[in-house]
Amino acid sequence: MKMPCALTIAGSDSGGGAGIQADLKSFSALGVHGLCVVTAVTAQNTKGIEGIMEVPPEFVSKQLNAVVDDFEVEWAKTGMLSNLKIILAVKKGVKRHGLRLVVDPLMTTATGTPLLRGDAIEALKDLMGLAELVTPNVHEAEKLSDMKIRSMDDMRRAARAISRLGPRAVLIKGGHLEGKTATDVLYTEGRFKEFKTQRIAGVPVHGAGCSFSAAITAELAKKATLQEGIATAKKFITESIKNKIEVGKGLRPVNQMATLLLNAEKARCFEEVWQAAKMVTERTEFVKLLPEVGTNIVMALPGARSSSEVVGLSGRIVKSGGRAFLTGFPELGGSKHVANVVLTAMSHDPKIRACMNVKFSPHILNACRKLGLTISRFDRGEEPKGVKTMRWGTEQSIRKIGKVPQIIFDRGAPGKEPMIRILGTAPTEVIKTALCLAEKLK
Repeated sequence: MKMPCALTIAGSDSGGGAGIQADLKSFSALGVHGLCVVTAVTAQNTKGIEGIMEVPPEFVSKQLNAVVDDFEVEWAKTGMLSNLKIILAVKKGVKRHGLRLVVDPLMTTATGTPLLRGDAIEALKDLMGLAELVTPNVHEAEKLSDMKIRSMDDMRRAARAISRLGPRAVLIKGGHLEGKTATDVLYTEGRFKEFKTQRIAGVPVHGAGCSFSAAITAELAKKATLQEGIATAKKFITESIKNKIEVGKGLRPVNQMATLLLNAEKARCFEEVWQAAKMVTERTEFVKLLPEVGTNIVMALPGARSSSEVVGLSGRIVKSGGRAFLTGFPELGGSKHVANVVLTAMSHDPKIRACMNVKFSPHILNACRKLGLTISRFDRGEEPKGVKTMRWGTEQSIRKIGKVPQIIFDRGAPGKEPMIRILGTAPTEVIKTALCLAEKLK
């Protein structure tokens, strides 16, 4: 089975942060073979553009013909199309080869350098009439719709106006509007759909718009629906921005490889939780540590903030007939209680990413002391109203000794079983500690 291909028709960024380079990295990260037609060569870095050399329109056409002649390519995206003749050459090639088009109407760089000549904007609007999707940011949407955008209602009105130019769908990116969320508005077939993510504070980034439209194009090349493609691309660009890379002296380029690294880390968490769970069920001595409610084992993704970013068991490890049995499988969000312990611990020490709960007894607590483990506790009787017990209790335990302990315990409350939690850098480390405790109990 052939790998799907996607084509970018855009300018080259010698700094590697945007343009053709960002598009190709996005295609690759999402499992699509990237093809390119270079429309301009820039002399630029993270601080800005020092010069632009446009590619002759006839050579733009020659690149496009060569690519389509050899590769099975259905979807293409455009980026920097700086002059009228280049736009006309691209339009002719798109129509000739029947390409399905995503138009990113690039007009200026993140540092403010113009990328589209004034006499070319009408030609760009005309090209958009061939597009399946156009993806302007707020500033670009203002120019295309000839209206000011200050709110979500303005975004909707602008999207309607831009749709009259002929594209099948319009996605206005709301990253430049103020607010806690970054909300993009899709308008297609007379309906609106919003795509929201938490806004990422910090240093402005380079290449986000290019990478986002490239990610949508990649997903469409993989036969995703438009809404599926946008949703996946939104997650992709959010991770890319969150993990922006520190290179150069200016804006920080987005990190398209972050998704690949995140997926690899997810796979590692799933594998480690599964191996740790199996290790427990194979060792009969662990039964002595099983609480009445059962045991769960979790491992958090790097930088995790919610239980949906923590891998735990969908069921628990429970006792039956004097043996430990596994009743679930690793999944994201598999355990809220144990996940909240490790999430709170991570906020103090990012190296602590794993946790499991075991039975509380004075004998087990004494075994912890004999092993020289750092121990702290919280008292459920002191718990204020309206807090998450595990978050609050873990925070109290850390404050008591000034660091994240290896053991956190509480003596329970009416209807609440007393419990010990073992923390560590990975599930295998936590399990080894638990098995050492079980040996001590012999």
